[in-house]
Amino acid sequence: MKEKNGKNKLVQIWKGLTISRKLIIGFLGAILLGTVLLKMPFSLAQNKKIDFLEALFTIVSAVCVTGLSVVDVSKTFSVIGHSVILFFIQIGALGVMTFSTMLLVLIGKKMSYSTRELLKEERNSDSGGGITSFIRKLLLTVFIIEALGALILFFEFRKIMTMRNAIFYGIFHAVSAFCNAGFSLFSDSLEGFKLNPVINLTVAYLIIFGSMGFAVISSFIHMIRRGKNRFNLTTKLSIMMAVVLTVLGTVLFFVLEYNNAETLGNMNIFQKLMASFFQSVTFRTAGFNTVSLAATRPATTFISYVLMFIGASPGSTGGGVKTTTIGIIIYYIIGVLRKKENIEMFNRRIDWEIMNKALAIIMISLMYVFVVTTIILSLENFGIDRILYEVISAFATVGLSMDITPKLGNISRIILIITMFVGRLGPLTIALAFAEKRGKSSLKLPKEDILVG
Repeated sequence: MKEKNGKNKLVQIWKGLTISRKLIIGFLGAILLGTVLLKMPFSLAQNKKIDFLEALFTIVSAVCVTGLSVVDVSKTFSVIGHSVILFFIQIGALGVMTFSTMLLVLIGKKMSYSTRELLKEERNSDSGGGITSFIRKLLLTVFIIEALGALILFFEFRKIMTMRNAIFYGIFHAVSAFCNAGFSLFSDSLEGFKLNPVINLTVAYLIIFGSMGFAVISSFIHMIRRGKNRFNLTTKLSIMMAVVLTVLGTVLFFVLEYNNAETLGNMNIFQKLMASFFQSVTFRTAGFNTVSLAATRPATTFISYVLMFIGASPGSTGGGVKTTTIGIIIYYIIGVLRKKENIEMFNRRIDWEIMNKALAIIMISLMYVFVVTTIILSLENFGIDRILYEVISAFATVGLSMDITPKLGNISRIILIITMFVGRLGPLTIALAFAEKRGKSSLKLPKEDILVG
């Protein structure tokens, strides 16, 4: 009887939680399970040991699809350990609640209204309708894209390793790339394949599809199957921003690193363009690299800050403040300069509530990065350029590093763990989870202008 009452009490507590808090608890549960599994002897390579914080850091990086690590993943963990990391990368990319719901759908269970709302929040969707159908399509799309990428990578890896290893390496890197996780089974990421166009372009295609978001991919499929050539506003803005940022990043990396002997200097024109394109794609969220990022010039490093902070599209496997958030801000500035009353794009008017949310995301994100960078700078002896790089990479769940993550102290590592978690769920989601819930007030205060600029 006591067990039943205790269970009912837990159910009531769960129902009373806000959607944001349920998402946080779901991710924390997955992280705890993954940490325990990664600490087990069967997850470690022979004669290798890791402490709890190292296991926690690795699994948070996997669940938050980041890619930062304080240990050499390729050498520290066994095949089982790599499989555990891969499993939690996939869960983290799909979303813990989405993955749980997938299991319910497979066994024929129906979803409650609250579950639909939870999934709507996790998938960053504007509609809770047809969520079961959406999840089925999402899973089918994800696995087809990953399988195709794994097949191509398998044939390339087969040239340098056994068939068994080639299969596993192909699957691991395809999933890691599509999920924008950046984990690699090579100690130098993909630097050993910087001149291999097949691996470069395959990994880049997986990263791009993963960072575009499921809603955008679904729009493309819908257009092809039904012959409709009209995208919704989110899809249009996501595609436009992704193309602009990728092209801009490629051009800037190519120009800035052209004569740098430690990055592009010793390559021919095609190889330089390929490496520049790959870095531009991976900067915004993926975590792989084919050249040494610690050797890039200061101007290139600064550009990478911006690209990492912006990140991927909403509802995708990537992080950052999102391309559409920046896009809305840009169109808002254009509107101000043209003295327009509303935010307009693609012959549509944007509600001011969306603009307010975009500004809140930007400001909360900037303040968080500023505070965390300041704290770690006070604890470590590295330069601001390197510390800021690690912080933005963790916050935007990019996973790129200037090779200082393993050298950080325990407190700094804990701060980065929290930063990856905040970045994966979104700063606004975290802020709303801890904000006091208040009803709307009908009272309107007197209006007064204030000078700005």
